[in-house]
Amino acid sequence: MDDRELFQIIAGESEVTPGQVEKTAALLDDGNTVPFIARYRKEVTGELDEVKIRLIEERLKFYRNLNLRKEEVIRLIEEQGKLTPELKERILSAQKPTQVEDLYRPYRQKRKTRASVAREKGLEPLARYLLSFPRLGQPLEEAAQYLNPEKGVALPEEALQGAMDIVAEEISDDPDIRSWIRNFTFKSGVFRSAAREAAAPSVYEMYYDYREPVSRIAPHRVLAVNRGEREEFLKVAVEVDEERILEYMARMRVKTPSVTSQIVLSAVKDSYRRLIAPAVERDVRNELTDRADEQAILIFSKNLRQLLLQPPVKGKTVLGVDPAYRTGCKWAVVDDTGKMLEVGVVYPTPPQKRVEEALLEFRRLADKYGIDIIAIGNGTASRETEQFVVSFIGGYGKKNLQYIIVNEAGASVYSASELAAREFPELDVTGRSAVSIARRLQDPLAELVKIEPRSVGVGQYQHDVAPKRLEESLTTVVESVVNHVGCDLNTASAPLLSYISGISATLAGNIVKFREEKGRFTDRGQLKKVPRLGPKTFEQCVGFLRIPGGGNPLDGTSIHPESYELALKILELCGCAPNQAGTPELRSRLKQNAPEKVAADLGAGLPTVRDILESLSRPGRDPREDLPGPLFRSDVLSMEDLQPGMELRGTVRNVVDFGAFVDIGVKVDGLVHRSQLSDGFVRHPMDAVAVGDVVTVRVLEVDTARQRVALSMKGLN
Repeated sequence: MDDRELFQIIAGESEVTPGQVEKTAALLDDGNTVPFIARYRKEVTGELDEVKIRLIEERLKFYRNLNLRKEEVIRLIEEQGKLTPELKERILSAQKPTQVEDLYRPYRQKRKTRASVAREKGLEPLARYLLSFPRLGQPLEEAAQYLNPEKGVALPEEALQGAMDIVAEEISDDPDIRSWIRNFTFKSGVFRSAAREAAAPSVYEMYYDYREPVSRIAPHRVLAVNRGEREEFLKVAVEVDEERILEYMARMRVKTPSVTSQIVLSAVKDSYRRLIAPAVERDVRNELTDRADEQAILIFSKNLRQLLLQPPVKGKTVLGVDPAYRTGCKWAVVDDTGKMLEVGVVYPTPPQKRVEEALLEFRRLADKYGIDIIAIGNGTASRETEQFVVSFIGGYGKKNLQYIIVNEAGASVYSASELAAREFPELDVTGRSAVSIARRLQDPLAELVKIEPRSVGVGQYQHDVAPKRLEESLTTVVESVVNHVGCDLNTASAPLLSYISGISATLAGNIVKFREEKGRFTDRGQLKKVPRLGPKTFEQCVGFLRIPGGGNPLDGTSIHPESYELALKILELCGCAPNQAGTPELRSRLKQNAPEKVAADLGAGLPTVRDILESLSRPGRDPREDLPGPLFRSDVLSMEDLQPGMELRGTVRNVVDFGAFVDIGVKVDGLVHRSQLSDGFVRHPMDAVAVGDVVTVRVLEVDTARQRVALSMKGLN
């Protein structure tokens, strides 16, 4: 498959033109990152967005690896002297790795098998005799000619069995037969799970006697059954119509009338039951698991993106609280810049229940620091702590003092990390966690990038999928969001910088070290002085790094330095100076200049001109600020307060294949099943809601015994 054919195939899969694929591939091969291409090479790609560019990148990698495998297989078969022009053509035209491996199977070096043992006993010619399908003769008499007691062939029946083993293996290696059976199993097979004999009551009880067509089984059920099997609660199998398969195999490999037809038919049955069926079942289950993995990773990735894009809460002093029972609730006061002011601990929860003492301490903190918001982690003792905070707010009397429950997933991972230890060497783990909880509210992105992405708790079955694939996908999401938002070069942490286009973890550390030693950056050009930051890296990263209030106002925008000359010409066209960026006067004048006319007059690309006009109009724009903010509370509910029919406001905490979990202010998140998300048809819950959305819900059912709440959004949003 040459590049031209490759680009054609990827264009069809990506719904773009072959030319766009070719140009995007060239940019990627030249070492450009996806965020850089998507933002600063729009003229080259035809304004492909990041999703399309990543898809092209992924398919390029897939097909190039497939081509390498084809070359290797052709070489290996050629070395055996068995490569024919027809076989080579079939290998080269294969579109999937399984097709290549099926074609290579007959030539692959095998470990010791029943067929290889039979060949060592000299029974290959007898197998050829069986497959010649003679009309006359006695197969046992023919088999008697191959007796060799020294090699373990003492009877004609033993010789015949060895020849049948050879035939069975040859049939199992037939790529067309194997491919047909695999496709037939996918289309008509049934996925079956059952309880193991000693299986006790468990969360897997719905799968103790479960059947569903392979072609229709939902990805999350595949992962659930896989987990139940690993934990030895379930037995799993793929059932298929064996008779249909054997009929097909007989048509393909058995000729009649012949004295060997029934013998070969027996070999056909053995080939399927012993060799093909177990392999195909593995293939089918692996394929189902791969698809389920991809769906779980997709869900996690989309949820993570929404979580990272939650709007920052600026200009607020926050009291972060990490709840607990025996060890007390660690708290940390963080000012409006994220600076830690004070930490401590109170014991308002059981077993101590030192409520009055805790109320006095919180009053002292509120008076001293002017607390605006109390952020409570949603872990152990969260709801008891929430009840305490509500009683404090009610008795304190300050208007607008509110609280919020913050998802603390991953906070303990961060708190115990080397990064947290370097950041707060004077604090213990729980103290660091309280600071992190407060900062998550103030700037979710800046805080969450310090945590391993898979630990943030917004997926489904994320612990069951391939760790490497999950990590790659989530890292891509974080990289995408960080570059979409951009960051302040003078305040960004090393973890945040490490996700900027072209910047490695080592280089991020070098930037922070340079900043600490040389002082604040006042010009983007100073980045070139950072050790190991070369011209290519500078090109890739500089547009995503901002310097508000620097020597050059354009350094505070998302305009790339390579376009500064064009930006200055646009400003000149408007009769304005760079320091007027973002002013009402400049915005007014920019509106008077159509992007198409500006681009034509200046001989520039229209996409770049549009981006420059946007950046000059809103130079410090944070795209997260356009999204709805979090839901703050001042009172508390318990499950006992809930009644069917009640309408409440809540925050979407997680979206999965079967619905959305919404925090409505009680101990557990309520579930809005997919069927209850909208009055109309919802193909997938993500089409209706996203993590962080504030929604109105109606209580359908409250199950206090099982700690479950069923909700509906029908007719409400």
